Amino acid sequence: MTTYDPPRPWITSYAAGVPEDLEPVGGSLVDIVATSARDHPDAPALEFFGRETSYRRLQERIDRAAAYLRDAGVRRGDRVAIVLPNCPQHIAAFYAVLRLGAVVIEHNPLYTPREMRKQFEDHGAKVAIVWSKLVPLVREFPDDLALDAVIAVDVTTDMPLRLRAALRLPVSSARASRDALHTPIDRATVFGTWHEAERHDPLPPTHAGPATDDLALIQYTSGTTGTPKGAALTHRNLLANAAQSRAWVPTIERGEGCVVYAVLPMFHAYGLTLCLTFAMSMGARLVLFPKFDPDLVLKAHKRHPATFLPLVPPIADRLLRAATEAGVSLAGTRVAISGAMALPHELVVPFEAATGGYLVEGYGLSECSPVLMANPVAENRVPGTVGLPLPGTECRVVDPDDPMTDVPDGERGELLVRGPQVFGGYFGKPEETEKVLIDGWFRTGDIVTIDEAGFVRIVDRIKELIITGGFNVAPTEVEIALRQHPDVVDAAVVGLPSEHSGEDVVAAVVAAPGATLDEAAIREFCRGILTPYKVPRRVVVVPELPKSMIGKVLRRQVRDGLLEP
Repeated sequence: MTTYDPPRPWITSYAAGVPEDLEPVGGSLVDIVATSARDHPDAPALEFFGRETSYRRLQERIDRAAAYLRDAGVRRGDRVAIVLPNCPQHIAAFYAVLRLGAVVIEHNPLYTPREMRKQFEDHGAKVAIVWSKLVPLVREFPDDLALDAVIAVDVTTDMPLRLRAALRLPVSSARASRDALHTPIDRATVFGTWHEAERHDPLPPTHAGPATDDLALIQYTSGTTGTPKGAALTHRNLLANAAQSRAWVPTIERGEGCVVYAVLPMFHAYGLTLCLTFAMSMGARLVLFPKFDPDLVLKAHKRHPATFLPLVPPIADRLLRAATEAGVSLAGTRVAISGAMALPHELVVPFEAATGGYLVEGYGLSECSPVLMANPVAENRVPGTVGLPLPGTECRVVDPDDPMTDVPDGERGELLVRGPQVFGGYFGKPEETEKVLIDGWFRTGDIVTIDEAGFVRIVDRIKELIITGGFNVAPTEVEIALRQHPDVVDAAVVGLPSEHSGEDVVAAVVAAPGATLDEAAIREFCRGILTPYKVPRRVVVVPELPKSMIGKVLRRQVRDGLLEP
């Protein structure tokens, strides 16, 4: 099976200038910023609320922070947790950790204490770089998870002076904004601050860096079980995916003329690759947004329209509506790529009319760094498909019950993929790895068809993940939370179609004998356990749940029942 080379019909559908294959990558991720700092030293690397950081300055910050982390005890191969929103310190922290040959673990800053603790239990990091607001959360971990060093980050220090001054005004609105961004730190609870890190003497150039096949990142994915599974990605995986992404848009020039908007969270695999690695490798201006705010995006657009805009359909829709209402033209946005959920054609048409550019759909998974395929940035893109496999990516469509057997051309089956961006396994979970890797091929769990021109259409999912607003939600995790409610004896969670977020999380629950369930109260109960996007949008009380002969809840039947008028 390892010698099997499936046909690649998609190559003939590539846009002009896109190569069939790429040369193997070398070096490491730290070369990305170093090369851009060498080639474009004075070009703006980062923009944050209008304040710019050059590539030369970014490299200096990385070198100083790396030395500080070394003094905090970080060594080659160590795992370092990053818990930050989109901000300049996030980029510097990411590359500083890698510069030491250590491993980055990204975390969602919006996670509840329970969710955060589960990930720390899995990866065992002893050093964490943490948004100041969340330092108390990680310091409340039990003794068995105690951290050796916590480095607190005040994201406001990278804002322009005028905004920082405004945040200090003695008025309620300024106080509310300041409190949303920063919490004063008790120095006794932390090793130090990121401000101190970036004032440290720089790491000497002779300090050994990572190798191409070293582990670089542990990226958590929900999987289908609701338990944390960290996709172990090497420097080679992530470098290859950045190179594949560059090859897909050959008309976008490198350097100061390239502008990328980071409206997606960089703790997510999608935002991480297209902003933290692809954008930096392009020598681009990366415009950072701590969260998506249409008004801030439109303000930035007036200064520097996005050459490349990674997004999800709800963001595209909100941005288009905000621009229309404000009378702001989106012209100049050249390429927007949408992922994580289906892209409606009725959104593509007005968006492209407003921008004069392209809005194309792509597809990927955390285990694949994450981008596997995308529609051509050309007139031959096919709406309703996720496009074509990227250069160097191989695909097969197989019988999901017998993944050694390919299905006939054009028929539906499970998508298997192979390529330089595909991971080697889950961190510390060999049994889970064996379930998804077959002789170098990764089982995506998605049912697809591939047409004669090579365009891939997703028609179903073996995995029962719910994709809402671009985030994966494992039904099991939500069901466990619901069953903790004293008046709920059973629960099934499914995803139902949503015009705004791809899918809504919807729960069917069975009440305890004699209990009367209140939907609002149940949702409020879940908010104390789950991140907001995992909390069910609707809770439906049912007398019983459909189950198989062995007692397994049949989620598909639950979903079908909830969809009935």
